[in-house]
Amino acid sequence: MIKTLNDLIKISQKQGAKKIVVAAAGDLHVLEALKAAIELKIVQAILVGDKKEIEKISESIGLDVNGLTIVDEPDVVMASQKAVSILKKEKAEVLMKGLVSTGVLLKAVLDKEKGLRKKSLLSHVAFFESPYYHKLLCITDAAMNIDPNLEEKVAIVQNAVEAYHKLGVENPKVAILAAVETVNPKMEATVHAALLTQMNKRNQIVNCEIDGPLALDNIISKSAAEHKGIASNVAGNADIVLAPDINVGNVFYKSLNFMGGAVSAAVIMGAQVPIVLTSRSDSEESKLMSIALATAMK
Repeated sequence: MIKTLNDLIKISQKQGAKKIVVAAAGDLHVLEALKAAIELKIVQAILVGDKKEIEKISESIGLDVNGLTIVDEPDVVMASQKAVSILKKEKAEVLMKGLVSTGVLLKAVLDKEKGLRKKSLLSHVAFFESPYYHKLLCITDAAMNIDPNLEEKVAIVQNAVEAYHKLGVENPKVAILAAVETVNPKMEATVHAALLTQMNKRNQIVNCEIDGPLALDNIISKSAAEHKGIASNVAGNADIVLAPDINVGNVFYKSLNFMGGAVSAAVIMGAQVPIVLTSRSDSEESKLMSIALATAMK
């Protein structure tokens, strides 16, 4: 069981530094996070972007560019395409977003001929270390899929489960979040939750344990679940929480970060490699931990 985000750094250090390719790398916050990751010896960086800007920022933060590979490409569209190409040719293990829009980067990733497409759906997987929970808690999807249907939710669950498997957790517990813990035909989230749970029981979704619908208090607190008469191996001990839509997922994500005292690490799953795609609002620690999460995956 992985209890803290620092455990991800320990796993990464044990496995050795992995190659990370950064698209449009001329970004202060990204280079600061990379500097910390390099000092921890968990990455070897290949930076694609405006070389002069990268060198200027690196000098300002004390990052030694002599130990880095820099590919000069000022155009962000071309930088994204070159980053993906380099990643495939050099067999690097991680892709990271720099100073480029998410849409531009993902277009390069999803290119049918030259991209990194592996599955039909990419999804955002965020791990949280909270002072109010006994282990890491994964929230999905808080950033990519707006209003997923049942088929898409299956894929989102499978992407999150794959992330846990890559971290050595064989049978993660998946809670399907809803406002209530009973099935109500007027509330699609509860119907989807019941179907996902049944699909898991019938081995249509495997290598995890799913239960839902579960309200948030029952997911987090075993005593709350018991008080409501809910008998569940997942309740109070969930590894993964599937949000019903991006509104719930995003509010949950930011509530934990900005009001709940949590620190997060997030990647995009579903491509050939994990993609570090941080937000400017993420803390420096969160950006570093996102790199550690991606590099900790086998």
